[in-house]
Amino acid sequence: MITNEGGDAVDRARMPADVDAPDKVAYGLTWRQLAIVAVAGTLFYAAWNGLRTIVAPQAVIVAGVVVGGVVVGLVLGRRDGLPMDVWLLHAIVHSRSPKALSSNGGSPTGVPEWVQPPAGRSPLPAPLRLPADAIDADGEITVGGARAAIVAATTVNLTLRTAAEQTALIEGFGRWLNSLSAPTQVVVSAQPVDLASHARTVADAAGGQPHPALEAACADHAAFLADLAAHRDPLRRQVLVVTRTAPGEQGSHTARRRADDTVRALSGLGVTARTLDGAAATAALTAAADPYRPPRAGGLAAPDAVITVTAHRRDELTRRTL
Repeated sequence: MITNEGGDAVDRARMPADVDAPDKVAYGLTWRQLAIVAVAGTLFYAAWNGLRTIVAPQAVIVAGVVVGGVVVGLVLGRRDGLPMDVWLLHAIVHSRSPKALSSNGGSPTGVPEWVQPPAGRSPLPAPLRLPADAIDADGEITVGGARAAIVAATTVNLTLRTAAEQTALIEGFGRWLNSLSAPTQVVVSAQPVDLASHARTVADAAGGQPHPALEAACADHAAFLADLAAHRDPLRRQVLVVTRTAPGEQGSHTARRRADDTVRALSGLGVTARTLDGAAATAALTAAADPYRPPRAGGLAAPDAVITVTAHRRDELTRRTL
């Protein structure tokens, strides 16, 4: 219990940072880790009973120590934020999966006409399976048999608020969480900021200022932005809320309606939120897949746009392939 400056009692509870962390069962290990240790121990016990009369016990013990070290590293090790056994499983699946993918929705042996068939025993491109099937103009995303919508939101600095205000904001956020009846995802990521283009824009606008002092200020600010872009890697925080339809739920605009409800709920907390349309949702998904690649000139094509190529460009692509 905490008392604020006005004398009001304010309740405050601690929340774990990783709410998705698996439960620890025994000795600080999860069920999966205990299963790996149990299987390794059973195999070592069986090897000891079967080999101690054939092989020297010292050799079995040395082999057991080596295997035990591998098992300990497999159980307690982590890489790229994943447990080592899960990471190795993903590595095996990745090594056995095809590396050449095509957006052609046909069979694995069918390739688009603009792809030159490889000579010899080189494998043909495999179909590229994307989670999202289509994006409507209003921003609704078709994901298999369900639909989703994206809400872009800003953050709220609780440190500058009083204890009572912090409690009110947390309670409001909790009410929104309790009102959710379908899968909802909150994605917080860091996106690079292109200050070089901002510096060029400010520098171009400096020449049209009505007063020399304003022109000098614009030029100085443009130089500051250019220096910051050259010597730093500025980032901005992006918060996306993805609303989805429940399994078996009917309605063509249910995800969009849930996104609009999310915007209204978060606006009451002082958060600036908006539902993304088709172009903005496409840009958000593209940035999430490759956040450090600069955007292409001319923007992105619409999800339902037909991409064509001229005969000259097709001949050029064929020559490059050959």
